[in-house]
Parts: sequence; structure tokens; C-alpha cells
Amino acid sequence: MKKILTLVIVLMLLVSLTACSNAPKSNVDEQGRTVYKVGICNYVDDASLNQIVQNIENQLAAIGAEKNVVFDISYDNCYADASVLNQIIANFIADKVDLMVGVATPVAMAMQTATEENGIPVVFSAVSDPLSAGLLADLNAPGANLTGTSDYLDTNAVMNLIFAANPDTKNIALLYDVGQDSSATPIAAAKAYLDEKGIAYKEYTGTNVDEVILAAQAIVADGADAVFTPTDNTIMTAELSIYEMLANAGIPHYTGANSFALNGAFLGYGVDYANLGAETANMVASVLLDGKKPAELAVMTFDNGTATVNTETCAALGYDFNTISSAFAPFCTKVESIVTAEEFDK
Repeated sequence: MKKILTLVIVLMLLVSLTACSNAPKSNVDEQGRTVYKVGICNYVDDASLNQIVQNIENQLAAIGAEKNVVFDISYDNCYADASVLNQIIANFIADKVDLMVGVATPVAMAMQTATEENGIPVVFSAVSDPLSAGLLADLNAPGANLTGTSDYLDTNAVMNLIFAANPDTKNIALLYDVGQDSSATPIAAAKAYLDEKGIAYKEYTGTNVDEVILAAQAIVADGADAVFTPTDNTIMTAELSIYEMLANAGIPHYTGANSFALNGAFLGYGVDYANLGAETANMVASVLLDGKKPAELAVMTFDNGTATVNTETCAALGYDFNTISSAFAPFCTKVESIVTAEEFDK
């Protein structure tokens, strides 16, 4: 009987040791620092969203150094592919991340659905209209497992700039992707603004770079006086392929982010995406380090008061930068200049 009891004890010890060897790694590193696993998913590869990711990572690194903690970041890009997006999120869940960051509306929506059962907190970034997208019912009291930063666009402000530069504008092209949730509200606002002023407009759409190029060609053929695009990631991805065509035709492209101007558009108006990325990281830290629940953190919106003018495109259009700056000054907080490049300087 004693032999049997001894054998049982030995077997129990072996099982215990095996279980310990397969246990999850501690969330404390060799230096005694707490480690937080953060999964970041980007929607597409473009200057706007890449700048956000870069500044999220930079700010989390700075916070980690200050607070003596580690943010173990897993980053991926779904390149606007829904099946890839869902797999990335599944991987984050399998890796037991402490928090997910969704960059752009489609990613935030997918993360919201995927975390309803497991309760993993989500901080989104660059969601232009969280209410219309159905992510939240109240920006000030999200009441869910997600919150974040919004690059909401003041469409009327952009429209004002168009007529400040050229009061005789008669025909405006609205260039966007009908599948982008971020474009729905500002395009509707642009139509309402133009209807009130009695200005003609026509919609041109595309869902990929090739279609956007065809749309731009149609805009040139139709002789539009100006083009308006909101914070639309599809058009942003195609901007480097169309800006010269529009500029050579004498058609200024007014857009909803400074990154468009970086990629050649005449003007980008709206959020400073570097600051938006940093503030997104601060919200991540509030959840992970301060114990805040996403439901307690109001969605952060930003002053859309900066007009960024591409000086090279400005000259190609025959405009004088100083004259344009003076014309824009009454309608924005400040006017900045930029030259064409693929990405922002790190």
C-alpha cells in the first residue's frame, strides 16, 4: 500500500513539474520590469497611417523608459484585406495581448466585434466618425471596451479655403472611395455646403489605385475647377499617382490631412497625425498603467485648424505661396508648407 501511495505522489510531482514548464511566461522581464503586450494593426500602407503608427511606437517607448515598464508591441498591416485583418486579430488574441490598437475605422470595427466576448481593451486611432460607424453611442462616455482618437474633419473649413483661393470656382469634383466609412459624412457635408452656395459638383470614385487614376483622368477631362477629398485612405494611397496629373491640368486638390500634401496634393487641412499618434499612445498608457477602462475615457478629437500647402504643387498651379497663405489665414489657425515625399521624416 505504501509503494502505491509513493508512486501516486511521484506521478503528481511529475505532472506538476510538467505543468510548470508549460505555464505562460511571466509578465515581468529579467530586469524586473512589467511587460505589457500590445497588438497594433494598420489598415493600409500610406503616409497618414504610417505616421500614426510610428508615433504610437515612439511615444510608448518614451513612456516605457519613464515608467520603467516594457511595451512589447506586435505590429501588422492587413493592406485593406478583411480576411487578413481577421487573421491578425485572431493572432493577437492567441498571443494574449493586453490591449489592441486599431488604426483606421475598418480595423477598429473588426476589433470591436472580436473582443465582445473576451473583453480585451481596444484603443482606436484615426477613426473619422466613431458615431456614424456604429463604434460608440457617445464620444464622451464610450461605455464599451474601446475608445481612442478621432481625425474628424471640419468639411466646411476646407470648402472655405477653396473659395478663398479662387472665389470664381464654379465646378468642384468630389473624389473618394464609396466603401470608406470615413468619407461618408464629410462628402455629405460638402454636398450640403455646395448646394447652399449653388455651386455645381460631380462625384468621382475609386476603390483602388487604378480606379482612382481613371477617376482623376475623368476629372481632368471634365475640367473641374478644384477637387475635394476627405480623410480617405484609398485616395491617400493613390495620391502619389495622381497629383502631377491634377497639377499639370491646373486643378488644385484640397484634402483632409497633411499627408496628402506630403504626397503631392495642393493642400491638406486637418489633424496633425504625429500628435494624434502620440495621444493614442497616451490613451494606451492610461488603460494599461493607470487602470482606466476604455468606457471611462472620452474619445479624443483635435483642432482641425492647420492648412498644409505643398509649395511645389502650389508653384505648378501658378499660385504664389505668400499670397495663398494670406488668403487662407482668416480661415485656419496656421498655414504650413511642405514638399513632396513618400513618407514623413522620422
